[in-house]
Amino acid sequence: MRILLISGIVFVHVPHDPATSPFLGLNGFFDWLRVFLGDSLFRIGVPCLSAISGYLLFQRGWEAFDYAKTLRSKARTVLVPFLIWNLGLFATVLVIQRAEIGIGYFPDLWNASPREAVSQAFATEGLPIDIPLYFLRDLIVCIILSPVLALLVRRFPGPTLAVLFVVAIIPDLTIGIVLKKSILFSFTLGIFLALNGVNLKGVDRFAALGTAVLLAAAVLLSVGLYQTGPDFPWALDLARNALSILGAGGFWLMSAIAIRSRIGQRLAATGSLSFWMFCSHFPLLVLMWMVWNRVAGDDLYPLFYGSAVVASFIILFVSNQLVSRTMPGLYEVLTGSRGRKAKLSAALKSHPPAGATRSGEPAITQQHR
Repeated sequence: MRILLISGIVFVHVPHDPATSPFLGLNGFFDWLRVFLGDSLFRIGVPCLSAISGYLLFQRGWEAFDYAKTLRSKARTVLVPFLIWNLGLFATVLVIQRAEIGIGYFPDLWNASPREAVSQAFATEGLPIDIPLYFLRDLIVCIILSPVLALLVRRFPGPTLAVLFVVAIIPDLTIGIVLKKSILFSFTLGIFLALNGVNLKGVDRFAALGTAVLLAAAVLLSVGLYQTGPDFPWALDLARNALSILGAGGFWLMSAIAIRSRIGQRLAATGSLSFWMFCSHFPLLVLMWMVWNRVAGDDLYPLFYGSAVVASFIILFVSNQLVSRTMPGLYEVLTGSRGRKAKLSAALKSHPPAGATRSGEPAITQQHR
């Protein structure tokens, strides 16, 4: 799920300028496809990732939840990578803008107020300079609030989820706590599913239907967005917000189909690559956009879009392999120790300890099951 969703998020962040906006319709079907991928289908990525995070946090139940231990763990796996990646880009932009490079591609840090600069560095009030990392910022907030959210969905599940859902989908309504409201609802929904022991694989038999409904809804939404954007009518904006949340169910069902294929199995084994892609894809895309604008014109934007996406996937995969093998210590820090977990999991599968089954579980557990 993570590698599929984060691969989709790459499409969301392919840069463009007003002259190459998809809503101008200068490239016909290609521009509609951009709207379908970036403004409709893959906007589901962040809410779906939030639900997964909330679910995993409480998958062992309320009694096994250790708040202090969770905060220590998430400081290493979420907070530290957020600070390193965002402050690293912040410092880089400061340096290149001093040389009058990158002006217009990133916020003008040298002319920003101290309050604006702090927000760009730490996402205190707005988006960080590495824009996709707002998800990690909001995830940290949700983790801090997790005991309260868990208590609310245990005692008042219906009203809690209903209120958070309505707040999440209403356009132009801000709550200040999180930068993207859908993250708070989806994270809480994940907690609810975990605490109630919902069998998430029980709906796999509806995978084909659910996938078809998701794609049909995304196509219909994209048609409306393409015809009315970039200033969407209130009702259409509401529908876009609703699909970004409800579509997570469709993506879950889609994954039930994808995992049966050989490609799906290989993607599921990519481990920390998804986190590496998530943290590093935005600066890479902007860098390619800066270079492109120096050597080509707006008329060739479809070529840039396609080549930037393909080149990003190749560069991110190669760089992930290179850094993880040559600088494993640095790689673990940058990925929040996810590289170490992936290696441990692979080692256990290849060489299970004595008395263990192929799945790594004690033989007696497998027998009694």
